[in-house]
Amino acid sequence: MKDFRLLGIEINPQNRQQILEHIKKYLINPHGNLRIVSLNPEILVLAGENPEFKRVIETSQIQHIDGVGVVLAGRLLGIEFERITGVDLMSELVKLADKLRLRVVLIGGRKNLALQLAKCYSQAYAQARFKGIQGIKNIAKPAIFEEKRVFSIVADFKPHIVFTAFGSPWQELWLERHKSRFTDIVVMGVGGAFDFATGLIPRAPKTIRLIGLEWLFRLTVEPWRWKRQLNLIKFVYLVARQKLRLKNPLKFA
Repeated sequence: MKDFRLLGIEINPQNRQQILEHIKKYLINPHGNLRIVSLNPEILVLAGENPEFKRVIETSQIQHIDGVGVVLAGRLLGIEFERITGVDLMSELVKLADKLRLRVVLIGGRKNLALQLAKCYSQAYAQARFKGIQGIKNIAKPAIFEEKRVFSIVADFKPHIVFTAFGSPWQELWLERHKSRFTDIVVMGVGGAFDFATGLIPRAPKTIRLIGLEWLFRLTVEPWRWKRQLNLIKFVYLVARQKLRLKNPLKFA
């Protein structure tokens, strides 16, 4: 797929097979940074309002579609996207880590959640090695001693893959600011994926996911997220505006 601008953000998402092949090749011959970012309506709206976050999205080596809203927006604008959710992609990478006998670090999430998940993964995938780190209490204002501890553990453990669960845009911005600490490592911000992977928060039934209403199911489980859904309304408006611009370029010039 050629580069495509959605809400003014340059994206070039890959399908599941392309993503996994890209990661496998990198793991065989790691060089520099390999950052994976998720694209959903909320993230794209946030990126449109935050130049630093937008740059991180646009310069990431792998972008994957993690929201049915983006798939529908693509169809409206004449582009077909394949959706692979963050929790599904994380699961694929954990299986790959087991197959290739890799080391994986999980950072963040709720209290002790990363440690709990690392323990579960260690039991389920015995060929890989996992380490969970509570990490940073407030990613918006990380303490120097917290970051030093995380970097020390990463340097000692030498992971091939790192998952961070701080939520967007904080996890992506944090990884970008400290990318020198994660050289030759696949890094991915996974938001609330630790919650789903441990079963702390139930995931929507497969039928709900297939029709694209996973966001609504999650809203019933976590009603406090309703404010975040306001970004979905803004996303719909911005996509409609982009469609009108395509139809009437002179009017919106």
